[in-house]
Amino acid sequence: MDAVALTRQLIDIESISGNEAPVGQFLYRELCRLGFQTKTMPVERGRFNLYAVSPEHARPAVIFSTHMDTVPPFIPSSEDETRIYGRGACDAKGIIAAQIAAAHRLRQEGIFTGLLFVVGEERDSLGATVANAQILDKQIPASRFLVNGEPTENCIALASKGTLRVEVIASGRMAHSAYPELGDSAIDKLVEALTRLLAMPLPNDPEIGPCTLNIGLIEGGRAPNVIPDSARADLLYRLIGPSDELRRQIVATAGDQVKIEFPLEIPFLRLRTIEGLPTMIAAFTTDIPQLGNWGEPLLVGPGSIHVAHTEGEYIEKQQLAEAVDLYCKVAKHLAG
Repeated sequence: MDAVALTRQLIDIESISGNEAPVGQFLYRELCRLGFQTKTMPVERGRFNLYAVSPEHARPAVIFSTHMDTVPPFIPSSEDETRIYGRGACDAKGIIAAQIAAAHRLRQEGIFTGLLFVVGEERDSLGATVANAQILDKQIPASRFLVNGEPTENCIALASKGTLRVEVIASGRMAHSAYPELGDSAIDKLVEALTRLLAMPLPNDPEIGPCTLNIGLIEGGRAPNVIPDSARADLLYRLIGPSDELRRQIVATAGDQVKIEFPLEIPFLRLRTIEGLPTMIAAFTTDIPQLGNWGEPLLVGPGSIHVAHTEGEYIEKQQLAEAVDLYCKVAKHLAG
């Protein structure tokens, strides 16, 4: 298999979250051509996951998995002597190519693994959630290990930080800006609460690193000459442990002039490693928490997360080739 050529073919099929069907159809045909027993797993509105196994062994102990969707905008592929460029090069179409190449090679050696490619990881992990239910419903047999692919520069992750989304909501009363005493500024309340939250100490772990905060979105107000009656901000904390105490501190620190809501949490995870392989800490989240029924998880893949989601996203060709060898090594170790 030519993993470089397959990576470029995958990049050149636009698959921004919600529009994964064309790349899924291409992969279905490619997996069938390679002799894998492949099935689609409907998700919603024409979107589907893919699950593939070797016909010789329908209950593999090890599943390779990653996601088919990308963030916008679509960027077609290009390459030079050492790198492949384009949207999804490292997150995660190069990983798909490496996992297929590894599964194909292993099959030729009489070692049988499965492949699970899901939709929606970049948005809401809906594909992973649907895939997890398939195991519960016994539509797919459970495996022992799930090797999830994300850009870790071929280092195996000791842990993956979690995510806590926080909405800070302020309400006030409109008035003419010439008479502020007649109104009640929601934006003033929001700014004061955010200032306190930015100053709030966050936990730190000597091995995992710090919990971090990003204020990603602020909106509110009507016009420059109107005292604002509403304002809100969306925050994201990267978790390094349980969130119970952090939630309590956020509510207490923000104060009673604003309302706090917690619309989403993806938990912090410590992960299985393999002795002798280089390690890292993933400061990002993955589909792993939504795939708990698919076996004990490991996290490893080619490419750097530092260039994922950028206009210059790329994957090193050498790292892509090394990933095929690495996935084979990991599968053999796990299969025992």
